[in-house]
Amino acid sequence: MKTRQVIIAIALLALGTAGSSLNAADKLKVLIIDGQSNHNWKICTPAIKAVLEQCGRFAVDVSTTPPQNSGPDQWQDWHPKFADYAAIIGNYNGDNWPDSVRKEFVLYVGNGGGLVIVHAANNAFGDWLEYNEMIGVGGWGERTEKAGPMIRWRDGKRVLDTTSPGNAGTHGQQCPYLVNIIVPDHPITKGLPASWMHAKDELYGRLRGPCKNLTVLANAMSATETGGTGEIEPILMTIHYGKGRVFHDVLGDNPDAMVDVGFQVTLQRGTEWAATGKVTLPAPKPQEMAADKVVTRELPK
Repeated sequence: MKTRQVIIAIALLALGTAGSSLNAADKLKVLIIDGQSNHNWKICTPAIKAVLEQCGRFAVDVSTTPPQNSGPDQWQDWHPKFADYAAIIGNYNGDNWPDSVRKEFVLYVGNGGGLVIVHAANNAFGDWLEYNEMIGVGGWGERTEKAGPMIRWRDGKRVLDTTSPGNAGTHGQQCPYLVNIIVPDHPITKGLPASWMHAKDELYGRLRGPCKNLTVLANAMSATETGGTGEIEPILMTIHYGKGRVFHDVLGDNPDAMVDVGFQVTLQRGTEWAATGKVTLPAPKPQEMAADKVVTRELPK
């Protein structure tokens, strides 16, 4: 660990055990979808699962798609029952899903299902109109200016850059960076410190998309010194799609980037909000989301 980091090794930290007394029947059922990605989903999914389970609020299942370039016979056996879950967690970036699954997914979210997008899941499905409206903005996936504008801040105000051409998606060197909450009264962010230092991670930039019904909860400066865009970039977002709620989190390239308390708290609270529209999980103590150092909590093995 870097000397800037502080390991909090308190197994029964109130933040992490707030829902541990819930009966299994009272926990929110959520489903992580993985199976393909340009990132290592095989190690990221267990980390995401551990983050969600350690707060005690969620019962987490995993659905793994067929591998890349699979034929129709392999895909026909993959058909998640979205309606069985309060929220779907996207940890997938790969081949298109079968049309029947895509249609059911659109209906699920549009009719009030929750969706959580983690990091590279916003690279997925660049040509899927409804998915792009769900996630608001995305990177890579052959997205260009035709996909929609970039979110930018000019003179302290959020604007949509509709004129700059270019492909979506970039990041500089992995490094720790300061995440700034800009909507402090949203259920996800209410009671959290104004800023926290996030662990070493990719900082996505030049995300593009429809930007419909989108609220940026937190942003970060992508420093040119580390190969970034020199722009303030959106980090945590919410999107309303029909009756559904989407929490879009660009953090979390790998398990080492998921160790800080700020990442864990916002993922847990964002998932609860996507599933229910409310947040009951408590805010951590200010020193547990510090702005001057990375404060970490080890994930259960």
